[in-house]
Amino acid sequence: MTDRILILDFGSQVTQLIARRVREAGVYSEIRPFNIPDSEIDAFAPKAIILSGGPASVHESYSPKVSDAVFKRGIPVLGICYGEQLMCQQLGGKVEMSDHREFGRAMVDVVSDCALFDGIWKQGEQKQVWMSHGDRVTALPAGFKPIATTPSAPFAAIADEARRFYGVQFHPEVVHTLDGAKLLQNFVQKIAGCKGDWTMAAFRQSSIERVRKQVGDKKVLCAVSGGVDSSVVAALLHEALGDQVICIFIDTGLLRAGEAAQVDELFKSHFHIPLIHVDASMVFMNKLAGVSDPERKRKIIGETFIEVFEYEVAQIGGADFLAQGTLYPDVIESISFIGGPSVTIKSHHNVGGLPERMKMALVEPLRELFKDEVRALGKELGMPDKMVGRHPFPGPGLAIRIPGEITHEKLDLLRKADTIYIEEIRSAGLYNEIWQAFAVLLPVRTVGVMGDSRSYEYVCALRAVTSTDGMTADYYHFNHDFLSRVSNRIINEVRGINRIVYDITSKPPGTIEWE
Repeated sequence: MTDRILILDFGSQVTQLIARRVREAGVYSEIRPFNIPDSEIDAFAPKAIILSGGPASVHESYSPKVSDAVFKRGIPVLGICYGEQLMCQQLGGKVEMSDHREFGRAMVDVVSDCALFDGIWKQGEQKQVWMSHGDRVTALPAGFKPIATTPSAPFAAIADEARRFYGVQFHPEVVHTLDGAKLLQNFVQKIAGCKGDWTMAAFRQSSIERVRKQVGDKKVLCAVSGGVDSSVVAALLHEALGDQVICIFIDTGLLRAGEAAQVDELFKSHFHIPLIHVDASMVFMNKLAGVSDPERKRKIIGETFIEVFEYEVAQIGGADFLAQGTLYPDVIESISFIGGPSVTIKSHHNVGGLPERMKMALVEPLRELFKDEVRALGKELGMPDKMVGRHPFPGPGLAIRIPGEITHEKLDLLRKADTIYIEEIRSAGLYNEIWQAFAVLLPVRTVGVMGDSRSYEYVCALRAVTSTDGMTADYYHFNHDFLSRVSNRIINEVRGINRIVYDITSKPPGTIEWE
């Protein structure tokens, strides 16, 4: 059995990063709510437990607690931020509100060597970390000692090495904590004794076995969007089940230029997977006529997609299973600590099941993976880099990149501008440096002078961001020459757009995608 690390979630908006860092160390991890029954922990059989951060204060009566049995299992425990405070309180220490809160970068003094710091931090050194707390530990439980301090947090890191219990007031999972990923690697490999042998090749094989066991000789429908997730699902299922898989591609008319043809090429020529291609563009456009509200557009698109899909399913005589590209962040958000930021940051249409009338069971082979792991699985399955490395594209497609009413004219303008933008990004060798890039056709027209005449045309906004997790993002810093070249091409080649703006908004945790 593969070694496993259990992460108990107390609502931190960066809990997902803990799981990512552990998996990067070659150890499988899962996030569960802090209050799961002891029987579920027994069934999971973790080699160690990590307690996440969270927004609560441990000294308040309603603050979440963990089962005392967590500390009696004889396995290592690491508490992060709120997790450290909770561990101290429940084991007999003391936590109080701090007179000096710490948020952001801070320097800790390493005051003792220990297994957690082995090979990365030494006694007497100062190290940069990322703090986010208003409380602090003021008295340690028996058996603990301080291993790192700051002027306002005398127990910034603590250890009870006999019981293999550790706590850090800072967040090792974020990139701002130097060597934080190595610290977590020390915990899961050196302290917990995990082998670090979890690989995508092993996941591929185990997923195929699970799918075959779940489906048997039944049929599986797979809705293909053209994005990375659904394409990887289809490729994995086809390898596992062959002709039992029926792939349906519904062209909403809201895709990027040439995307429908690319999907056909990938499935029919590269993977030799049969694909039912449904051109439903007019159905969607008729439903969206006159609609400007972004949330109404989303709902109309989602409902129409299900209607078209149900009709096509009926035409082929139905199936027993529906494959879906649910990812692990979607699962986390659906089961996470109620009321915490990790629940409220975003919602996702993949979680919540199917309309009862469809009477199909779900097959979700990617529900244990993060986005970057899905890409790695795609490469493992032999998918071309151009498909695996594609920037994320939302389900509603271009509809949310055209604020206001959707028309054929606007779609045509946006596709042309977006194509030029992406072409220039690829030509400059920047595509893989950027997490997501796209054009937006703003609901604004401006007067401009082009040659010897005036024009009254649309404004196009360009957006590009870098990100490692999709939850936080910073705008990509293009140089002036690049922006000038792109702007000139769009204005010269796309009749109907006469002004370009570049969006430099960052995306801190908790915000929605710029649309």
